[in-house]
Amino acid sequence: MRQATVERNTKETQIRVGVNLDGSGQRKIATPLPFFNHMLDSFGRHSLVDLEIDARGDVEVDGHHTVEDVGICLGQAFREALGDKRGIARFGDAAIPMDEALARAAVDFGGRGFLVYRADHLKGRRIGDFDAELAREFFAGFASAALCNLHLETVYGENGHHAMEALWKAFARAVRAAVQLDPRERDVPSTKGTLTA
Repeated sequence: MRQATVERNTKETQIRVGVNLDGSGQRKIATPLPFFNHMLDSFGRHSLVDLEIDARGDVEVDGHHTVEDVGICLGQAFREALGDKRGIARFGDAAIPMDEALARAAVDFGGRGFLVYRADHLKGRRIGDFDAELAREFFAGFASAALCNLHLETVYGENGHHAMEALWKAFARAVRAAVQLDPRERDVPSTKGTLTA
């Protein structure tokens, strides 16, 4: 079973994240940031990863710590659930439209953490009470903890909500493709023979 649970308790945040990579997209998500909940819910639904996320944090200061630490915990849970990555597709990409907005994502669970984030359409935006620039902190935390290359881009779009949601759905679909088991792949998909070192 490709499942994992991660807990992180600091003076700034208290977080528990559980994933089942072979799930059906069931979600149980609770953070103090409503729009962030919406994006995590969308990620679970479109990645088909079962998610349980319970997060509390010092949002009276700022949402930064909570958003970043959830990204770190989710990335750690993915890394643990993927194990030695034997049989996975490894790579995934997606382009997702939402009305006038288009976003793209590409991911490689190749054992190295790196984020490329091109989302100028979201700079300085607030979506409800959510600082849109915190999304970058989430994705950076995820990429570094999951040890994946993650490239994200909002190609165009006027509405901040549309651009952000398209980006998260593209992320979800790229991850879904990358973590799926390939029936033709019987080994670790790497010429090195390992994706963990």
